[in-house]
Amino acid sequence: MSATEEVVAEEPMSDPEFREKLRELPPSAKLVAKVLEGSSPLSQGQLADESLLPDRTVRYALNRLEEEGLVGSRYSFHDARKQVYFLAN
Repeated sequence: MSATEEVVAEEPMSDPEFREKLRELPPSAKLVAKVLEGSSPLSQGQLADESLLPDRTVRYALNRLEEEGLVGSRYSFHDARKQVYFLAN
């Protein structure tokens, strides 16, 4: 595997297929993906704070991103009641 391929595997936003799927989504989903690129995993509340979007809009954006397989989620290690989100490779 070349150094370029390793970077693509580590940074989903540099993957052309990832970017093509993202291009078709609404602006709120693009913003949420960009916030997750900089710091993840984040909870829905943290995403709302970071993106300055309403909770409802963040929820919609996450649903759209999950439908396309661009975002993954897991339970938070700090608070098992919360889900945290990250960009999927």
